[in-house]
Amino acid sequence: MGKPANLLLLLLAFWCCVATTQAEVGSVQQAWIQELFPKATRIEDKQTDFPVYPVYQLNQLLGYAYESRDISDLPGFSGKPINLMIGIDLEGRFTGVRVMDHHEPVFLHGLGPEPMINFINQYNGRSLTEHIVIDSSRTGEPSTNGVVYVDGVSKATVSVIIMNDTILSSALQVARHKLEGFAQAPAARAIEDLYEPLDWQQLLDKGYVGHVRISQQDAVRVLGTSLDSYPDLPEAEGDEAFSEIWYAYINAPSIGRNLLGDSDFERLMNSIKPGEQVMAIMSGGIFPHVPDDFRPGTVPGRLSLEQGGLIVELRDMDLLNGNYHLQAQGIPEFQHANMFRVGGQAGFNPGAEANLKISAELPRNHLITDNATFEVPLTFPANLFEVVEAESPLAAQQNREPIWVGLWKSRWHSIVIISLALVVLTVFFARQKHYTQYPKLVHRFRWGFLWFTLVYLGFYAQGQLSVVNIYTLFLQIHDGFDIGVFLLDPVIFILWIYTFISLFIWGRGLFCGWLCPFGALQEMAAWLATRLKIKQIRVPEPLHRKLILIKYPILLGLVGSAFYSLTLAEQLAEVEPFKTSITLYFWRYWPFVLYAVALLVGGMFIHKFYCRYLCPLGAGLAVLGRLRLFSWLERIEKCGSPCQLCKRRCGINAIRTEGSIDYDECIQCLECVVILRDEQQCVDKINNRKQKQRAQLLATDATATDVGFTQSPRKV
Repeated sequence: MGKPANLLLLLLAFWCCVATTQAEVGSVQQAWIQELFPKATRIEDKQTDFPVYPVYQLNQLLGYAYESRDISDLPGFSGKPINLMIGIDLEGRFTGVRVMDHHEPVFLHGLGPEPMINFINQYNGRSLTEHIVIDSSRTGEPSTNGVVYVDGVSKATVSVIIMNDTILSSALQVARHKLEGFAQAPAARAIEDLYEPLDWQQLLDKGYVGHVRISQQDAVRVLGTSLDSYPDLPEAEGDEAFSEIWYAYINAPSIGRNLLGDSDFERLMNSIKPGEQVMAIMSGGIFPHVPDDFRPGTVPGRLSLEQGGLIVELRDMDLLNGNYHLQAQGIPEFQHANMFRVGGQAGFNPGAEANLKISAELPRNHLITDNATFEVPLTFPANLFEVVEAESPLAAQQNREPIWVGLWKSRWHSIVIISLALVVLTVFFARQKHYTQYPKLVHRFRWGFLWFTLVYLGFYAQGQLSVVNIYTLFLQIHDGFDIGVFLLDPVIFILWIYTFISLFIWGRGLFCGWLCPFGALQEMAAWLATRLKIKQIRVPEPLHRKLILIKYPILLGLVGSAFYSLTLAEQLAEVEPFKTSITLYFWRYWPFVLYAVALLVGGMFIHKFYCRYLCPLGAGLAVLGRLRLFSWLERIEKCGSPCQLCKRRCGINAIRTEGSIDYDECIQCLECVVILRDEQQCVDKINNRKQKQRAQLLATDATATDVGFTQSPRKV
């Protein structure tokens, strides 16, 4: 066989191998990976030691692609993980991110996929050596200390935070396992029983506390000009340092116990989570590690930590504010001292070399600003640590602070305001017998609270509960309950807990009548109808009793479809207009807007039409509300027979002809209780008052007659 034939056979064998390998990869994965690496000619099968696909151009390794679910199992807002195909090159740069599968409702049928795609496209070309932070207000700012700001999606905060964490945490794991420049030294941890009492000078002498001094001459050499050129710098006193830094790894008992004292060290170690690391940074000089106006609890702008080519997050713990004190014998006074939580997604290995970086942005005037970075080597003595086995990617992920903790911290103001509002509402309902004696007070309070529910709770805090939450709960119970899924949105979680508890006390109506933003919007549409003098349609009682049953099969259909197909259930959940009206402010594809507006217009003719006949969430709450402990809305014997005033005034027709309350339909507006307690409205009270007045008149006439009878003989 000649050389051409041999060459042909060789090429055929090569292409067969490629075809076989690509078949093993799978056509779907191959297509996604090809998008991330357009120059790829060979995509190898997923490796067994670490779940990545090596990508080649001929025989040159371009990088790795992987599915995020193989490395990170963070659940999305829907309770299901967001599966991403992520590409990373040999320099630790993202070649792209693609969404393979997700169940985030706001992107499926709310905002649509475009905002999600725009968000993940921001990672293209970004490097793992950068600290990527979601902050829409700072998007486009130049990178400072390796921090890069990306634009979030305002209506999908939870989803984008989860995607960001999934992308970065999984990529870091891939880099450390597969990229030479990012390989970690063997993990180290402080030896827990290693301790000897030391004073401040001994800590310095042993290297347990690191110390670096950047002189004025060093600063001038780096900046290239005299410090007098910078009017914002304080004037140096004599040979005062430009910056003087002390650093200490608090987790090591020989350091932490000596700096904090025995009791405070134990208290701190018991208060942090397993695996959390704390570092103390102290400084002085004319340019300390934080400015005078540094905000506690945040990331320092001047100071950064780098290890293994990655930016390691430093976040102030706001502990040296009176709760803890640095108290080693002989310790000097510092200009600034902070204790930082160290690690973040990149993690931190105290047994490996690292660098503290001090970044100076010094304006000469309003036009010219000089920038300089001073690197401080950071090392601790090896005898303080022991080598530990590296954690698996999923184990490392589980040991990090849960995402929901950061979300609750970031929304603390909404949590406080909503909690206070719920306390006020609870007091009002608990003392309704007292307050309903004052009709004007009740009406004003109700309308004030409805405005709060619509504007703050709904439009601002995005606290609209949905039937989606119900079948997410059922799916979680079916698949293995994880409360972390529900804690991702603190506002929704607080409202659900409060609603669930109130169902067993007062029934469905507390939520539907007071805490549902779309319900509040319907109330306002009905009020507008009265001002426009639109004639209300009174649905005949027999027909009304049949129509209120429609929402129950809708609920069953939605819950049942969720077990068949979550995607189908999310599509069918569009029967709720909540996403269109409250989440998206009616800014959506026109059929959805038309549907939501039609329901509101219908509610102007038939009071709260959607709530009464179509709402699956209301149906679910009504079912649970039947387990309530009290039928607490007061009724009297004459309610319904002969008096029908409350029934006629009840806009939602939740009062039966015989006068009893239908708690499955009642929204607890308290109007019937106000009428019952009002001397001028309640027929029973009016009749009793008239009877008393007649009795008094008869008694007066009788007295007058008796007086006249006894006086007449005297006249004779």
